[in-house]
Amino acid sequence: MKKLMMATTAMTLIAGGAFAAGHGESVKMGVMLGFTGPLESIAPAMSAATDLAIAEVNSAGTFLGGATITAVKVDDTCIDAGAATAAAERLITSDGVNAIMGATCSGVTNAVLQNVARPNGVLMISPSATSPGLSTADDDGLFFRTSPSDARQGVIMSEILAERGFDTVAVTYTNNDYGKGLADAFQAEFEAAGGTVTISAAHEDGKADYSAEVGALASAGGEVLVVAGYVDQGGSGVIRAALDTGAFDTFYLPDGMVGSVLNDRFGAELNGTFGAYPGTDSPGAALFVTMAEGAGFDGTSAFAPESYDAAALIMLAMAKAGSSNSADFKDHVFDVANEPGEVIYPGELAKALELIAAGQDVNYEGASAVELIGPGESAGNYQEIEFKDGAYSTIGFR
Repeated sequence: MKKLMMATTAMTLIAGGAFAAGHGESVKMGVMLGFTGPLESIAPAMSAATDLAIAEVNSAGTFLGGATITAVKVDDTCIDAGAATAAAERLITSDGVNAIMGATCSGVTNAVLQNVARPNGVLMISPSATSPGLSTADDDGLFFRTSPSDARQGVIMSEILAERGFDTVAVTYTNNDYGKGLADAFQAEFEAAGGTVTISAAHEDGKADYSAEVGALASAGGEVLVVAGYVDQGGSGVIRAALDTGAFDTFYLPDGMVGSVLNDRFGAELNGTFGAYPGTDSPGAALFVTMAEGAGFDGTSAFAPESYDAAALIMLAMAKAGSSNSADFKDHVFDVANEPGEVIYPGELAKALELIAAGQDVNYEGASAVELIGPGESAGNYQEIEFKDGAYSTIGFR
């Protein structure tokens, strides 16, 4: 491991450079997303959003004296920490990336951060890792996220359920850092507000039958089943078993369970189900949706706006530092993300580069109304959704 770290560090110095990239040079951005695994249905839009931001900066032609950004994409699998760590090591040692946009899920993100990014001094910005544990993780100032912590999501979930008049809920969660962290955060908030969690039980992904888990949940009771799982894995399996047995017919779905695949998989069976995932009604959000449509992908897909913003913040921080070396630009992420400065929306990255080059401040709000707080994460905006007539739609923002 020591030899790997030494070799990796050497490659980082060569590729990242303690110098600003110049005309004709390529700055490499690692893009780690769950192209396979429990969130594979939303990864394509996240990837396309990243490409959109990179293309915008490259088209400007003014990034670090004319350097171009190249995306190097790998599959983090969302749940296999070993595979994600190996992929991250390849990004740094073989591909010489200057920063990593990713990873997707909380457990693999922490594994990559601790085992690869920190030892090699490479900055990461995740668009979708939401575990509260990441807020206090040792990161040497190298880790940020454009999605809010699940500590914030727990508050949102509790508020929505209470406003709809639900006092008792059952909770099932995927058995990992994301699921447990979200379930605990929600239960604390819901019970503090006077609600009752009848049961909070883990489920394993990858099973063919979830009738036993649903039986235990049904025995405990509850007006609503909260499913803190993954849309392409056990979460959908639990819903199917609950619907087939009649155990539950109303579900609350948090961020990991939101995807258009639900409309195809369940249709009108989910009518009356509701939930929330990160999103905003800011001017930047509307601009991003239009840009995404022109690029051929759905800009409302979960974590697509946050992916665009994560890539944009990496590039703007590099521009602010005048360097593609993580050690140089990691301290400038807050500078470009927050006040003071001229507000920057999607489609205005060239403008942002011009302002930075002129020595002026920028306040990047982007597609998700980014505002970074102390732990290096988004303060948190959510869109409330409801299922009706076989599809979900946004009914409000928080």
